[in-house]
Amino acid sequence: MVDQGKKANLFVVYLWCLSYLKKYQWKVITMLILGIVISTGELLIPKFIQYFTDHILKEQNYTLFYTTLGLLVIVTSFLFFATIMNNRIKNTVAELASRDLQVSLFKHTRTLGFVYFENHSVGKTLSLMNTELKAVQNIYRDLFPWLMKEAIFSTVALGFMFYMNYKLALIVFPCFLLYYLAGPFFDKKTSIHARLLSQSRIDLNQKTYETITGLNEIRSNGSEQWDVSRFENKIDDRGKQFMYTSWYGLWRGSIRRISYYAGGIALFGCGFYLLKHQQLTVGEFVAFVLYFFATMHRLTSVITSIVQQKVLMFQAERLYEFMKLKPSVMESKSPRNIDMLNGNIAFQNVHFWYNDRCILSDLNLEIKEGQKTAIVGSSGSGKSTILKLIGRFYDPLKGCITIGNIPITEISYGDLRNSMGFVFQDTFLFAGTVKENILFGYPDACDESVLASAKAAFAHEFIMDLPNGYDTILGERGVRLSGGQKQRISIARMFLKNPKIIILDEPTSALDNISEYEVQKALTNLLHNRTTITVAHRLSTIKDYDRIIVLHHGSVIESGTFEELLNHNGHFYTLYYGSETEVQSG
Repeated sequence: MVDQGKKANLFVVYLWCLSYLKKYQWKVITMLILGIVISTGELLIPKFIQYFTDHILKEQNYTLFYTTLGLLVIVTSFLFFATIMNNRIKNTVAELASRDLQVSLFKHTRTLGFVYFENHSVGKTLSLMNTELKAVQNIYRDLFPWLMKEAIFSTVALGFMFYMNYKLALIVFPCFLLYYLAGPFFDKKTSIHARLLSQSRIDLNQKTYETITGLNEIRSNGSEQWDVSRFENKIDDRGKQFMYTSWYGLWRGSIRRISYYAGGIALFGCGFYLLKHQQLTVGEFVAFVLYFFATMHRLTSVITSIVQQKVLMFQAERLYEFMKLKPSVMESKSPRNIDMLNGNIAFQNVHFWYNDRCILSDLNLEIKEGQKTAIVGSSGSGKSTILKLIGRFYDPLKGCITIGNIPITEISYGDLRNSMGFVFQDTFLFAGTVKENILFGYPDACDESVLASAKAAFAHEFIMDLPNGYDTILGERGVRLSGGQKQRISIARMFLKNPKIIILDEPTSALDNISEYEVQKALTNLLHNRTTITVAHRLSTIKDYDRIIVLHHGSVIESGTFEELLNHNGHFYTLYYGSETEVQSG
């Protein structure tokens, strides 16, 4: 993982943001060319006014007037269409770059694995996908194009001003310098509170997520007022940081106006002197005043845009650091391609630590192909960790795991996961239809296969009792279904996927007796002639398993059939009669 304590250089972050524009560099170059053309066209208008004042009004030449007016109409019409074209390209580039960044974020999220999500809140991740992403999108859509346009205009305008009268043009620099020198103090203050504002938004997102997901717990404990109070504190903190950020921004704006006023006073004083000594015409002075205020506005806008982008960089920095995170489990650069894995699963001297705690120590075990193997043990003994290591959600610290004598680190993710089917204790269902949730196991399957899978999982009957059968919308996480029904949908997925290896992580531990019976019937069908690894809490469900492995403090201490282990009168015997007593007393 990237060191979270070390902050990235903001210029590096900015270049990283702009790297998503590289794919569309010709469109960006077209924007630059159009920007130069538009800026030059806009700067011609004061020249028309100068010509009108010094020549047309003085000479009362109507032919010259109509000619100039016609040229002005042509120039403004050209600017109108060029601006439309430029804005269209700008919006297209911004949308495409934003889409590319969003897709990159989504893909990267999928590569980080369990370790990232076990150590980072959902609220923080959601903030990355929303608030921080919108900050970068704002750079693409507004600030970067605006900065580019204003910088071009200012450069061309300064050239016009020095060409007209270098003495008056020099007034721009002390005025701009006043604005530039006074800014760093307010920039620093704005940046500090912008970073705090970004963090307060993340905290508010996390609190909102906790409130929504923990609503039943909050209500059942009568803690609504406590929850509202915490929520108000988060909102107040965000509001305070927003006010500080805005306050220092307002001071910066005030200095900007002062530089305008000071420049205007100096310009009128010097202009009067030059007019009096006939070193400047009235038309030139009028045009110069227009150039001065337009240029000062653009130059100070460039600084303001840079400041705004710097503020947004603190949010973009979080995205940059997120994208630089390395997955805890890396796929081999040249993996073996194996259509369907077969063979025994073997752990050879496997060590695994998690958060400085030893979970598995020098573990050696073999799971025979085609057999049903159960893994049991007290809480924290490493049962679920073994399943996650087989699926390569984690990699061991030391040792090797093989399937059919092939190290799983040499197998592609696609081949490994396609050969396995997982049924977890907490089944995740998507908010779509029943059919879509079953098809999750094999998206290309036909309707007949979906129906056959549901029947094999003993799910068809209750599905047909739903309002729209297989087309019933299940709602978030399948809220319309009971725990047992969710598990049978999950088992239907596995029938459709038809993997060689089935991994069950306490699939019935949270179910009542009736639901457990229905799920066990479905599992009996599913596990036939497949390599099965089960972590079991209810030991009565594994009586017919070929082999039971007993773990204690990350090591295998017993192994055998159900009857052999009971007759041995060891740790399994204690676990079994202890769990039976708990069930009866419950």
